Amino acid sequence: MKSMILRGVAGLGLAIMASTALAQDESTNRVAAKTDWSVFVESDPTSCWAVSSPKETVNTKEGRVVSVNRGDILLFVTYIPSQGAKGQVSFTGGYPFAPGSQVNLDISGQTFQLFTDKDTNPEMAWAPSEADDAKIITAMKRGAEAVLTARSARGTTTKDTFSLLGFTAALEEASKRCAQ
Repeated sequence: MKSMILRGVAGLGLAIMASTALAQDESTNRVAAKTDWSVFVESDPTSCWAVSSPKETVNTKEGRVVSVNRGDILLFVTYIPSQGAKGQVSFTGGYPFAPGSQVNLDISGQTFQLFTDKDTNPEMAWAPSEADDAKIITAMKRGAEAVLTARSARGTTTKDTFSLLGFTAALEEASKRCAQ
């Protein structure tokens, strides 16, 4: 339970960071670009994150590809030293997730489940524990792409494919900048 509370508290910080990261190209807090990943830093509280947007997005409903309006779609790994967040994996799909749904994360055949949190804005999905964060990060360092499949509150299934090119360098940069 304590882990879930910490993850929820960190989620509030991530929601703030997500809104900052949404304007990746305009933000002045972008400190590095590592191929397909960027690194951002905030100072109050100190927080650092590696973030990427998808290379491909497919939206389907009832088995057919559909066009939908979505907000920013981002995959994060975040460090917030004051809150104990050390490499926390999260995802925003650019829409409200279906109530009680999970997001499936596939990295080179390894699958993970992220839980959704309707209490963040934008809505986020998280790895359920620090141990899961570590497993996902290890898989991301070794993989070529991460595919996240989720379901919206309107019943649309989304499949977002993220390149992992530059992930390890971005992660190391974010971790170094938030080292205690």
